[in-house]
Amino acid sequence: MATATKTDRVFNFSAGPGVLPETVLRQIQEDVWDIRGTGTGILEHSHRGKLFDAVLEEAEDRCRRIANIGDDYAVLFMTGGATSQNHLIPMNLMPEGGSADYAVTGKWAADSVKTCEHFGTARTSYTSKETGYDRVPTQDQLKLDPKAAYFHYTSNNTIMGTQYHYVPEAPEGVPLVCDASSDIFSEPIDINKYGLLYAGAQKNIGPAGTTLVIVRKDLLEASGRKLPAMLSYKVFADKESRPNTPPVFPIYAVGLVFQWILDQGGLEPIAQRNKAKAKLIYDVIDGSSFYTGHAQPESRSLMNLTFKTPNAELDGKFCELAGKEGMSTLKGYRTLGGVRASIYNAFPVEGCEAMASFMREFERTHG
Repeated sequence: MATATKTDRVFNFSAGPGVLPETVLRQIQEDVWDIRGTGTGILEHSHRGKLFDAVLEEAEDRCRRIANIGDDYAVLFMTGGATSQNHLIPMNLMPEGGSADYAVTGKWAADSVKTCEHFGTARTSYTSKETGYDRVPTQDQLKLDPKAAYFHYTSNNTIMGTQYHYVPEAPEGVPLVCDASSDIFSEPIDINKYGLLYAGAQKNIGPAGTTLVIVRKDLLEASGRKLPAMLSYKVFADKESRPNTPPVFPIYAVGLVFQWILDQGGLEPIAQRNKAKAKLIYDVIDGSSFYTGHAQPESRSLMNLTFKTPNAELDGKFCELAGKEGMSTLKGYRTLGGVRASIYNAFPVEGCEAMASFMREFERTHG
């Protein structure tokens, strides 16, 4: 992989598409022109050619190594983002006339419920809507149906800045389904606890354009529905994620990010660094009467840190001045406002140090 060099790039706090490792970006620069001495760039290679055969195989293999994924799971690279999974999951996992349980902790979880209702009954097993989606449930707050086709939860709420710091347990025999779009591979994972785990690539594992789906093979045809090929997990598994032309470049880039994770030593060192990065900023919030965090402390995200200054005018001023200091894309989501600092796996600790320093100075001059 290409060697990193010092750049004039800003600290990119974007919630998605998010920051990528600089070594990955350098490798992409080379491979867009000529990948592996083929005389052709990755954007031009056939999805049926030997080069992409290798790229796809490497991406899947690295994914399996990162999360210790066994042969009883299929690793799929799909399209349509996590949003498309909201209908693919009930179509593939829920029988006609069936029902599924959903924990609703934010917009994307709420949207998944609405989509599920096109195919069956979506039961809300928990919601934090009344408190502004500022928390996730404890296990005993979940009201789960032992006859549900599956239980679905969203592990990290990108908008509100909340995150599960445990893996919920579904009733025996009920598959656990997780939207892990914004915190996938940010910490060690026991994939065997899940029936299906999915993630849009553009927040933590690559550029926009592909969606990673890890699904237990016995669930590939669980619904018994007759589905079009492009909507069937079974077809994607049988066709090695290539029932048609797949998103070649995003899959290639995700494979590079997977190798970067392995080069960091795997998920344990990644997790420790993520905790240390978030602590730098949360310590400022916790020690201040000027800043107010949105999420309850026990539910705070390590990926998306949301907070406000005393008023909306100062929120805007904060983002404006931070931008001038080389810290970009800090404006909070339109329905929440305030500030949102997204610090995914590839975000450097130096950026969190710079943010913490800026926050203290902004409070001193505007508090």
